[in-house]
Amino acid sequence: QVQLVESGGGLVQAGGSLRLSCAASGRYFSSSVMGWFRQVPGKEREFVTAISWSSGRTYYADSVKGRFTISRDNAKNMVYLQMNSLNAEDTAIYYCAARWGAVTGTASDYNYWGQGTQVTVSS
Repeated sequence: QVQLVESGGGLVQAGGSLRLSCAASGRYFSSSVMGWFRQVPGKEREFVTAISWSSGRTYYADSVKGRFTISRDNAKNMVYLQMNSLNAEDTAIYYCAARWGAVTGTASDYNYWGQGTQVTVSS
């Protein structure tokens, strides 16, 4: 089992920055892929970014490339999402997720999820 706990959400003005954190625990998570997804009411959960825990290779949705950065701290078992140049379209609940195997951008491929953290960008 893998347990994920997000933190760091909040209210920020357009153009501002936030850093989300995801604390990971459980057996074998070091072999996993860690991803961030986001969801707004009435819409499907959307892929944001992912990182291979072992290799550190990263993947991004086009909508966040150049603005968001995913990173990991192996020693602390943490995954981070640095979000810069935020705009109103980034407002959503952000979820940390984990799976084993290849990186995918499909939410249903991920086995474990955190509870989510709200990010609100005011324009």
